[in-house]
Amino acid sequence: MKYTFFILCFFVGYLANAQKDTLQLGAHYAEDQIYASVNYSQLNNQPSGISKSSFSYAFSIGFIKDFTLNKKGTIAIALGLGYGYDFFNHQLKVQELNNSTIFDFGANLTANTFSTHNLELPLEFRLRTSTAKKYDFWRIYTGVKFLYNLKHNFKYTENTIPNSFTTISSFRKLQYGLTLSAGFDEYNFNVFYSLTPLFEDAFLNGEEINTSVIKFGFIFYIL
Repeated sequence: MKYTFFILCFFVGYLANAQKDTLQLGAHYAEDQIYASVNYSQLNNQPSGISKSSFSYAFSIGFIKDFTLNKKGTIAIALGLGYGYDFFNHQLKVQELNNSTIFDFGANLTANTFSTHNLELPLEFRLRTSTAKKYDFWRIYTGVKFLYNLKHNFKYTENTIPNSFTTISSFRKLQYGLTLSAGFDEYNFNVFYSLTPLFEDAFLNGEEINTSVIKFGFIFYIL
């Protein structure tokens, strides 16, 4: 996992340096950028009897390539590649027994968390007030982000005994959701609303588990 992160950082640095040359080509330009986000996260659509998650967070970093759709460069689409980490404090008890995922109420657990490492592929439609020489501008970027899970880890402590599961068969590897970023210059408010549940074919007391993720916080774009 750590090698994946270092390779991505090298890739981001290389493309960011290449962007400097792009901006020197003249009036036709693109806003190729490094992005980094920090978010507060919540679990949505929890099963009956399961509370929303306690304090949870996420961060991501990557590079996004800009393709302008008009001569001024104020309208564009963009495609990126990045790494994302999510950490949740939650109540649902998740365990893997005999290659089958078992769900239960976790109200009596003294600790219950899970973390994920994801490869991110954001696709954005972009509106902005920038020019080739104007770096401080307003923006509204909206689109969809695809997440491919590289690793996940579910942990809980029950009767002082720690339990950890790094393979949950019903955990959905490929997820996606809607994104919105809006703000000025490098500082922008950011929202991610997942359109896919975390689990597939998952049930608790006969009720289908449709738990999904909502994130909101800040995203920074750096040339």
